[in-house]
Amino acid sequence: MIDVKVCLSEAEEKMEEAVMYLEEALAHIRAGKANTKILDGIRVDSYGSLVPLNNVAAINTPDARTIAIKPWDKSMFRVIEKAIIDSDLGIMPENNGEIIRLGIPPLTEERRKQLAKQCGKEGENAKVSIRNARRDTNDKLKKGIKDGLSEDIEKDAENDLQKMHDKYIKKIEALLDAKEKEIMTV
Repeated sequence: MIDVKVCLSEAEEKMEEAVMYLEEALAHIRAGKANTKILDGIRVDSYGSLVPLNNVAAINTPDARTIAIKPWDKSMFRVIEKAIIDSDLGIMPENNGEIIRLGIPPLTEERRKQLAKQCGKEGENAKVSIRNARRDTNDKLKKGIKDGLSEDIEKDAENDLQKMHDKYIKKIEALLDAKEKEIMTV
């Protein structure tokens, strides 16, 4: 016989993962302010293996429009610069021999709209994941009726599942609204 609590907790776990995925995806979308997260996807060749940029350098934001990268090994300057240029960041690094600086240009209105649309797509992906988790769990509950689960318990579980779904959709909406506000603020 199906365990309703386990079924619902698995669904909630999947929904929580969708929200965490969205938070991560939105963190990587540049909003005109310096954010070290935009460098998370960049890998550099260090002693024959590709490692994240933050493993070979200290990265910080001295002001709202600059990211400073200070390599721990002087020989890494060229490698880091090349990795940044080859990435899809679209920012040219400036090297003064001590620190590599990335100047974050202000966003144009057109670019802001593109980024807002990109956020919307990421949000829609997360919503689809949540809906899929709900659908899969509903299917399990329906099969549970055939295995001897009472219809009352199944209906109660469905109601709980719908409330859970609505809660996570609201979380996603809140994340998207906050990110869009951040992007559109000049």
